[in-house]
Amino acid sequence: MEQDLPGAGEQVLLVGLGNPGPRYAGNRHNVGSLVLDELAARIGGKFKAHKGGAEVLEGHLAGRRVVLAKPRSFMNLSGGPVSGTARFYKIPPSGVVVIHDELDIPYGALRLKLGGGDNGHNGLRSITKSLGTKDYYRVRFGVGRPPGRMDPADFVLKDFSTVERRELALNLDRCADAVEELVGKGLTAAQNTFHVG
Repeated sequence: MEQDLPGAGEQVLLVGLGNPGPRYAGNRHNVGSLVLDELAARIGGKFKAHKGGAEVLEGHLAGRRVVLAKPRSFMNLSGGPVSGTARFYKIPPSGVVVIHDELDIPYGALRLKLGGGDNGHNGLRSITKSLGTKDYYRVRFGVGRPPGRMDPADFVLKDFSTVERRELALNLDRCADAVEELVGKGLTAAQNTFHVG
């Protein structure tokens, strides 16, 4: 299933969405960035500022060359850094994997897909606009719905709850495993392994 692999045979750009700066570091909205930290630890190396507008780390994952990228912009403006970094490394949209928070999935559950809408996620909307296509991979990390009448925009800008934090390291690790499987074995294999819960 060669077409099932992101950027079949070439480099893959792994993007972890979040907002820059310590104030946002533990927010639900920053879960993509947290997963990238876990992947960086597996690769071994440090992120460096890149002229494309992201912090990047080059390495190997699942036997493939990958570029890890954390946009230095705020979430709603992620598109510029993502498309700029993809252009620099000559990675087509089919080789881009975006890891992000997802309100419509229970906390800790994972869903992987290729293409689709942005589901109200401004980071995805910005990336789709800048890449000029919806056809890039998404690894969606469930953060659940806000309690009561809390505005979803406020909810994603809050840190994980005490209860959620107990499982957070495990969930981030599992999400990093899902990204590795996607890169190494393709979308169908990763979905079959991780679409539980």
